[in-house]
Amino acid sequence: MNSLPRTEWWRPPPAAGIERRWPAATARASGSASGSLAFRGLLVFTFILVVAPQSFVPALRPLRIALLAAVAGITATLGDRVVHGRPLTVVGKEIVLTAALVVWAVITVPSSYWPGGSVSFLLDIYFKTVAIFWLLVNVVDTLGRLRTLAWSLTLMGVPLALTALKNFASGAFMDKNRIVGYEGGLTANPNDLALMLNVLLPLAVGLLLASRSAMARGLLLTIVLLEATAVIVTFSRGGFLSLAACVGLYLWRLVRRGLTGWVLAAVLVCAGGSILLPSSYLARLATIADIDSDPTGSAQARWSDTVAAVRFVIANPLIGAGMGMDTEALNEVRGATWKQVHNAYLEYAVDLGLPGLTLFGLLFTSCVRKVRSVRRQAGGGPDSRDLACLAEGIEIALITFGVGAFFAPVAYQFYFYYLAGLAVAAGEIDRKLGPAAEIGRWTCAP
Repeated sequence: MNSLPRTEWWRPPPAAGIERRWPAATARASGSASGSLAFRGLLVFTFILVVAPQSFVPALRPLRIALLAAVAGITATLGDRVVHGRPLTVVGKEIVLTAALVVWAVITVPSSYWPGGSVSFLLDIYFKTVAIFWLLVNVVDTLGRLRTLAWSLTLMGVPLALTALKNFASGAFMDKNRIVGYEGGLTANPNDLALMLNVLLPLAVGLLLASRSAMARGLLLTIVLLEATAVIVTFSRGGFLSLAACVGLYLWRLVRRGLTGWVLAAVLVCAGGSILLPSSYLARLATIADIDSDPTGSAQARWSDTVAAVRFVIANPLIGAGMGMDTEALNEVRGATWKQVHNAYLEYAVDLGLPGLTLFGLLFTSCVRKVRSVRRQAGGGPDSRDLACLAEGIEIALITFGVGAFFAPVAYQFYFYYLAGLAVAAGEIDRKLGPAAEIGRWTCAP
């Protein structure tokens, strides 16, 4: 019987209790392969979503290139499935939960504070987000496509990070300490920019852990350090907590793998970097624990909004104010300031009541569990090992978002649903890879 392969430092070793069933070769994940047009449409949409070229080339704005790319991808996928007599979608727990959340949002429209506004919100934002979630689940059906998309997102994060560093160095601030954001719909203010960089960063680390090329590892390590630094210069408190969660999780995983030397090196780098932090940044972080010390009044206002949102949910636990109506609901409770509650979980609770929050919580938990299962069960062959690293990156990106969601009104935006789509896709790829590579993969004992 063949012996276990030597584990390189950048790859997660097999968990305890692993046995090799058959001494045979590695199998490739083939997947069902939806048309290449659909995948290309998804890549183009992703580029427009993250990099926002229309913000720099105004002539592109009236062309609605993001919509065209999404429609092309969705149409190609549906056409491929109809022509080949396949179901219109992958079916799983996450798909069912998402559908239930959409149905509940529609059911609550008649009782909304502004039914027309909720309908517009559904059509303009939420349905589009869910459509891309569906596209990800059904198009990213091979390991090669998952890897390509992860690389694409990682590289797309570079201009975001460079812009943050440029704005900080040039003094392009929106107020005394906060840099202006990146010219994109999901990164227009520094808090959103920090959140985007934080959910992209674990994907870069996943590729780093899976990479076999020294050049690729060097590039990815540079990108990771660049994005982490960019998060810091946004002066986002939620961004700092999300980054700390991401770094802490990866360091904990490395300790469990016995790579304490690398953990020590990372801790020393972080400690050395902290010396270079400006005093104004440390003072801003101090307001996380001492809200009243914030001279801008931002922390106090957000805490007041949080309390108002909780009061509204207690008074309206079942139905809520209607999708997209949290601002109107809070105006009723604490006076008209026309500001959203900066907490995605409270957004769901205020808009859709506790049933909506529960459905989202179940969806979030299910996605994390899915990629965690892939990470733990993926085996020792090259494909399975790469899938394990990417699944770990998606898992930590989801948890990073989960931390950031406590401080941002992003309940219905692409941040989570894009990661959720990747999580479900990774689970489907693992399911297909398992039978195809049974004689060459590692199987985790319970």
